[in-house]
This record gives sequence, structure tokens and C-alpha cells, in this order.
Amino acid sequence: MKRTPLYENHIVLNAKMVDFAGWEMPIQYESITNEVMSVRKNIGIFDVSHMGEILIEGDDTAKFVDYLLTNSFGSMKIGQVMYTTMCNEKGGIIDDLLTYRLGENRAMLVVNAANTQKDFNWIVEKSATFNVKVSDLSMDYGLIAVQGPTSEEFLRRFAPDVINLSYYTFASYTIFGKYCIISRTGYTGEDGFEIYCKWNDTPFIWEELLTRGENFSVKPAGLGARDVCRLEASYMLYGNDMDENTTPLEAGLSWVVKFEKDFIGKENLLKQKEEGLKKRIRGLEILDKKIARHGMEIFKNGEKVGVITSGTFSPTLGKSIALAMLDSQLKISDEVEVDIRGTRVKARIVKLPFYRGSVKIS
Repeated sequence: MKRTPLYENHIVLNAKMVDFAGWEMPIQYESITNEVMSVRKNIGIFDVSHMGEILIEGDDTAKFVDYLLTNSFGSMKIGQVMYTTMCNEKGGIIDDLLTYRLGENRAMLVVNAANTQKDFNWIVEKSATFNVKVSDLSMDYGLIAVQGPTSEEFLRRFAPDVINLSYYTFASYTIFGKYCIISRTGYTGEDGFEIYCKWNDTPFIWEELLTRGENFSVKPAGLGARDVCRLEASYMLYGNDMDENTTPLEAGLSWVVKFEKDFIGKENLLKQKEEGLKKRIRGLEILDKKIARHGMEIFKNGEKVGVITSGTFSPTLGKSIALAMLDSQLKISDEVEVDIRGTRVKARIVKLPFYRGSVKIS
């Protein structure tokens, strides 16, 4: 099993370690609820070094990345970050990812850990007719996410210029004497930053963040808290809420599909748009204390109308919530029933997001 550069740090903190996509990762340190509330009220720091970083560079970078991804790389300025999907020819989502415009002819794609090798192989295959070089830098970089409403105030103590970073931008910094890239992005719904640093520098930076963050109540948070936070904020999780059988339109991600340019999967997505969706992701509020989980079936008037894609109990909202792939004819406020281990439990379709945090959009 693979280990991030922070493995020993997690062991010292008595983290509960689990297998996640072939990586030995911390799922929690104290309790998932406490770690979620730390992110919501103060600051939580996450080890996300298992994410993949793929570099694309060369004269055809802009042309190739625009062909590869559904969102518009060509419209980005250097220093910007973009959320996007990468689709196959059928319009199914191969992965959802962040794209960094490092230069006029340089792009970094940050992909899901479970998909890194699949994505790299796909990108290399599709690059054959373009003048670009594709490199997998995943084992070169460690990655630490700093998330919470006071994260800017905290980071300004040793990186004053982070105040100039607007949402979804990045810049180079030297913190604690180490070179790194800091972006203002995140996956929790809160204001926050992600710190890319050299693999071997990652433990030192992690320890400095925890030590200097004592007055800010900075706490380590694991994959469990990360999953609850992302679901509260209604962010999709690849492998649960979307996969190669789900299109960005069905996943509610039409805003990252730019039909005015050519890209892989465009023809089928355009056809789906014109014909109308048969299913789409919706939010559910479970009208009971039971928790709906991935794969549970959903019914209305005795007929199956969908399936749960993600579900949890939200400590922030004090209720059980879920994302579900539902018949597109169903509307907000409609009631359905979720089969939770043989018991039909009532649920209501609600508008997303479930929770809106401290993210500073502008």
C-alpha cells in the first residue's frame, strides 16, 4: 500500500488508518464530528498528498487541454485555477479535477488519487497528435489543505500575500523557508487554501502548521471529516456521485461544459442536452434519523425512481442528508421513500447546497 510523506506524522497523532484507493490514509484522529466542527468554526488541516499531479507543457498546451477538458482552459489567465470534468467519447466522466494555468504553455491537472494512473494513460494516449509533453509529478509533491473560516488570518502570519489571492487563484511562496505553491481552493465549503510543497518538505510544513496554529485551534482532520464537509457543501465525489456512466449534465455540472469549443464527448453531450435529461443529481433531506448510504434504492408511489449516491448525518445541520440520482421529472419539495436496510424512510427533495460556508467567491 502507498504512503504519503505524512504517514509517520499520522501515526504519532494516533490516527485511525484505512486503505483508500491503495493509499494508507487517516480517516480520523479524535472523532469525525469534532473534526468537522473544527473545520466549520476554526481550522482543520488535511493530508491530501495522495492526489495526483499531471503536468502538460509544450506549444500545443492550450489547444490540447481545451480538447481534453469540458471547461475552457483558453479563457484562463496565468495564476488561475479551474474546476472541470474530463469525459470519454460518450460524454461519461473519466474524472473531475482542478486545472492550474502555470504559464502560457504549461498546465497542471490535479486529479483524484484513485484515478491518477487511468487519467495519465488517457491523457498520454490523446496527446499523440499534439506537440505537448505529459509528466506524472504525483510523487514529487506533498499537498496539505488548510480549511476553515479563520484560515486566511492564520496563513497571513507567515505568508502575508495570501490576502491577495482571490478564490480559485494561486501563487508561489516561501513559507518556513520552503518553496511552495498556495492556491485558494478547497473541498469543504469553507474559505481555505491548499499548499503544494516538495515531498520531503511536507512533514516539516505540517508540523509547523500544527505548532504555530495552536492559538487558532488548528486541528488535523481525516478523510471522514473531509467526506462529511464536502457532502454538506454539496460537492460531488468521484466514484460515488459520478463515474464514466454519468455525464456532467446529469451530475449538475453543466456550468463546466463549454459547448462553444470542441472537446472529447461534445457530440453526445450536445445530443443529451437537446433531447433532455432522463436522470439528474438532486439533494435529499431524510425525514428520519436514519442515514442513507450509497446504492440504496429510492421509490415514489411504489415505483423505483432513483438511487442514493452519497449520504451522511450532518453534524453542522443536525439532520441526515444525501445526494441521489433521480428521475428528472421529480421536482424540489417532492417526497420520496428511501429503502434503508428494508425499511422505507421518507425523504424530501431539497435545493442544493445543503450548507453554504465561508468561501469568498469574489
